[in-house]
Amino acid sequence: MRHKSYIDEAVTEERDKRGDLRVLGRLYGFLRPYWLRAIGAGVSLIVAAGTVLALGQGLRALVDEGFRGGNESLLDSALLVLLVVVLLLAGATYGRFYLVSWVGERAVADIRTAVFNHVSTLSAEFFDTTRTGEVLSRLTTDTTLLQLVIGSSVSIALRNFLLFCGGAVMLFITSPKLTGLVFLCVPLVIVPLVFFGRKVRRFSRASQDKVADISAYADEALSAVETMQAFTHEEVDRDRFAARTQSAFDMSIQRVRARAVMTVFVIVLVFGAIGIVLWKGGHEVIAGAMTPGDLSAFVFYAVVVAGSVGALSEVVGDLQRAAGATERLFELMERQSDVIAPDKPTALPTPAKGGIRFSNVSFSYPSRLGISALKNIDLTILPGETVALVGPSGAGKSTMFQLLLRFYDPVGGVLEFDDVDLRNLDPTALRHRIGIVAQDPVVFSDSAIENIRYGRPEASDAEVRAAAVAAAASVFIEELPDGYQSSLGQRGARLSGGQRQRIAIARAILRDPSVLLLDEATSALDAESERLVQQALESLMEDRTTIVIAHRLATVLKVDRIIVMEEGRIVAEGDHHTLVAAGGLYGRLVALQFDQAQ
Repeated sequence: MRHKSYIDEAVTEERDKRGDLRVLGRLYGFLRPYWLRAIGAGVSLIVAAGTVLALGQGLRALVDEGFRGGNESLLDSALLVLLVVVLLLAGATYGRFYLVSWVGERAVADIRTAVFNHVSTLSAEFFDTTRTGEVLSRLTTDTTLLQLVIGSSVSIALRNFLLFCGGAVMLFITSPKLTGLVFLCVPLVIVPLVFFGRKVRRFSRASQDKVADISAYADEALSAVETMQAFTHEEVDRDRFAARTQSAFDMSIQRVRARAVMTVFVIVLVFGAIGIVLWKGGHEVIAGAMTPGDLSAFVFYAVVVAGSVGALSEVVGDLQRAAGATERLFELMERQSDVIAPDKPTALPTPAKGGIRFSNVSFSYPSRLGISALKNIDLTILPGETVALVGPSGAGKSTMFQLLLRFYDPVGGVLEFDDVDLRNLDPTALRHRIGIVAQDPVVFSDSAIENIRYGRPEASDAEVRAAAVAAAASVFIEELPDGYQSSLGQRGARLSGGQRQRIAIARAILRDPSVLLLDEATSALDAESERLVQQALESLMEDRTTIVIAHRLATVLKVDRIIVMEEGRIVAEGDHHTLVAAGGLYGRLVALQFDQAQ
């Protein structure tokens, strides 16, 4: 069963209390920079609406003075005027469509960028409790919906609003009596619009959440497709995916049904009202109270008003969906990182030293607050020292790395880097001083040269190649079809495990950090790959502070000091021979690995 993320829980109650379309006002900040184009679009809208309304007066004059008066020259003039009006309407429509679409595309591009930029600053706690697929759904599905609405539906809504207002004024000018009759029917139209509009908005938001669930599940399943196939889990995943798809379909059908019913109500009521007006207006013409031209103009404006109301009822559904998408995007934008750079961060000393001090540090993961990952850790690592962290799984070794990178802040105690409390540092400045080589390094579906340059984006090609040579990666890279420009495939699929490790080491060499973190960098490699990687690591470790996480104790024999951890505590420290002689946990681990090697 899917776990509940902060997206599911923290905002649902507040979101349900908000107004319907008012949330769209939050998009103003993204539209404001393009106000000149927005004004141009507004002028085009007014001109287009004005030309349509002017047709009604032309129709009145044509009926009363042309048809009834037998004035053929007026018919000729009417044709010329009509052509001019049509050209004016076409030009205004082009301006409206182009400018509104441009503003919509530009604003949505800015929204996508802003959301991505914000999410990239969030701490690890956010990603512990939120699936990546949910975020991707907001970046793609929700912003695409906004793109449709801002670039199309809003334009249609404004156009029809102007036609409604202008048509209503012309109705009153043409016949106040009949206009009063028309507007007696307005509440009958507004009530279903409001009632069904709320239902559409609720169903739209739920439908978007269902689509996000589909995206999250697909992302999770396809990211582990080899595991899925290895465990012959395909049928189960297909059924689960189909169930989520069906649930999204059912919710979408509820939304469509609500919109369809709303449209039916509007059409029946609006055009029913027009029928009544025609009946009453016909009696007025027969009685001589109004001319046929006036009735023709009135019917024209009534149709314009009715059509605009019908179009608005359609657009309201789109706007309701956009309101739901906007809520979801701004919920994400409002999420604050738990790791915050201070207003005036302390500058790290230059040149960097690489000294680290844990002072009575304790920590629990936000998703597991009842369980201590680290308990009262006191540890000083001198600049240039090589230290190994050893212990069983769950001892807290990787947690120390995550605190050093300031993915989290300690619950208690102080963690210092070059004698500066990490809480007083800008996390970006801190991470510039640290390089990491993980057990399962991340390789992007980009070229080899860009994967290495990831360690220092401003590095030149020559510097990247030098780092590859130092990491013993240049040989296999040059054997690829396009050398350094070869794509390494999804997650480095075109490389072996040892080759991916050497890419990661080259990345760290290029970064030239003052502190190097090695997380089981050679544990999954064959003997030949391990030898090559170990040689590259020894070159990388020279003259810099290095912390190594190791389960294979043979890899830590040459370190300056070994820190033995168990259940979040430091239980022993010293060199290999001292710890073996002392026995304890380290002695048992050495004996266990020795027995397994026999």
